[in-house]
Amino acid sequence: MQKRWVENEVTDRKAVEELEHLLNIDEVLAVLLVNRGITSFDAARSFFRPELSELHDPFLMKNMDQAIERIEKAFMAKEKILIYGDYDVDGTTAVALAYHFFSKYHYSIEYYIPDRYKEGYGISTEGIDYAAAHGVSLIIALDCGIKSADKIAYANSLHIDFIICDHHLPGDDIPAAVAVLDPKQPGCSYPYKELSGCGIGFKLIQAFAQKNDISFDSICCYLDLVAVSIASDIVPVTGENRVLAWHGLKRLNEAPCHGLSALMEISGKKNYTISDIVFTIGPRINASGRIDDAKHSVSLLLAATRETAKNQSLLIDLKNSERKEHDTSITEQALAMIEGDPLLTSRKTTVVYNESWHKGVIGIVASRLTEKYYRPTIVLTQSNGHVAGSARSVSGFDLYEALCGCSDLLEQFGGHKYAAGLTLKPENIPALQQRFEEIVSQTIPDQLLIQEIRIDSELNLGRINGKFFRILNQFAPFGPQNQTPVFLSKNVYVCGAASIVGSNHIKMTVRQEGSPAFDCIGFGLGEQLPLVQKGLPFDICYTIEENVWKDKRSVQLNIKGIRAGL
Repeated sequence: MQKRWVENEVTDRKAVEELEHLLNIDEVLAVLLVNRGITSFDAARSFFRPELSELHDPFLMKNMDQAIERIEKAFMAKEKILIYGDYDVDGTTAVALAYHFFSKYHYSIEYYIPDRYKEGYGISTEGIDYAAAHGVSLIIALDCGIKSADKIAYANSLHIDFIICDHHLPGDDIPAAVAVLDPKQPGCSYPYKELSGCGIGFKLIQAFAQKNDISFDSICCYLDLVAVSIASDIVPVTGENRVLAWHGLKRLNEAPCHGLSALMEISGKKNYTISDIVFTIGPRINASGRIDDAKHSVSLLLAATRETAKNQSLLIDLKNSERKEHDTSITEQALAMIEGDPLLTSRKTTVVYNESWHKGVIGIVASRLTEKYYRPTIVLTQSNGHVAGSARSVSGFDLYEALCGCSDLLEQFGGHKYAAGLTLKPENIPALQQRFEEIVSQTIPDQLLIQEIRIDSELNLGRINGKFFRILNQFAPFGPQNQTPVFLSKNVYVCGAASIVGSNHIKMTVRQEGSPAFDCIGFGLGEQLPLVQKGLPFDICYTIEENVWKDKRSVQLNIKGIRAGL
């Protein structure tokens, strides 16, 4: 697939020069900092050494006072409390965090995860009826609820109070809950808007601890769950999220809860990064909700012993294997459907439907199709008499806004700029296909339909040394808005032989004039082999990583793109 190489501009050359001298670092590293908004010594110190003391006061969040007062009232009156959360990683980690913490101080408490297939996303009537039938008078909803004004009204009619802890964009009507905690709601002056759902849950227990003279150290044990949610929900790794992720990863790698420890043993990795969570831990936690019941994931995360956690993790790993089978099969069917239809192939969007596809994996399939064709994508299947869909976008295009233009065709929808879920009536599928295509075609610039490689800085290979690599690693944890830096080196050439390894990966060693030689791996770039074998200089863009082979460590360039040199 053709890709656009886009080089970031240096936003403030003077600030780069000042940081270079203040920190005694390479100019290119100073460029990376300035382009991330870090322009002073103090800001750089906070970036490289995040402190938990930098977390914001939770009572700056709108309605936090009311939330804590209502929880304290429930404790005093011995009310029954239900911790309610979404069935994805963010929701299940949030439920595990809140349930484990509050159950230390209140005995009449349980948790509830809606069934993905019977109840769907968010607050459900069934969940509220369950609460009413079991004498619950307070529901704390995590990672959902901000667009459930009708459901909260129903709960109010049953004299059940709600505290909503959400991070999604609100609709026109804010639910009439006792307290709504969402930094994105109108009138909330909380300084950081991009917390995960579990992050909002952490702020809730932080506020309760602060109000009730419980030491902050006693809630630090939940930071591993927060880090897993930040990674899996693809929220920006900036500001307060960076502090939580940095310390959460430290907790995850040094003293994780039994459930996460068991999942880490199955995947067999060490020294987990944000990316490792995304590709190993997150999919396993998600698998139980996709294939069976997300309560299994919460139970695992709450496991009190290593033995219990190990047994539960094996069950979840089996669900993940089943999920992979569905994922592979449905992706192959969808690809065949698109390739066999010239109209679908020529469009600027992909909207595909099959009533037999497994609802639990259509989001994954939508991501696969977006990677393949690089255009906004919706994958639809049958579910409980309706059609359920999962949508994914390309970088720079607001999918949520496009779906707003289709709202009259949808029963409900919600999500973010790049990912969303929706339901509609079967008879509206053709109209959705046409409308979505029209809206996207009219609003998306052509260049957004060509995948870009965003390059942080040009770099001479001779500047890569031990000090440069050590400081570069301190930019972690990497994630949205703090991606692993991509560098451009021009007019490099192969020393020795370049070859294809694996299915279609290129392996070679390159150098620039006067630079040391560096081993390279280019995944999926086998078609570039003739170019690098010509004996002529070429350009590469790449990330810098450590390669470990038989206990030998070396710096390796992970090639993202290759083009002919000038």
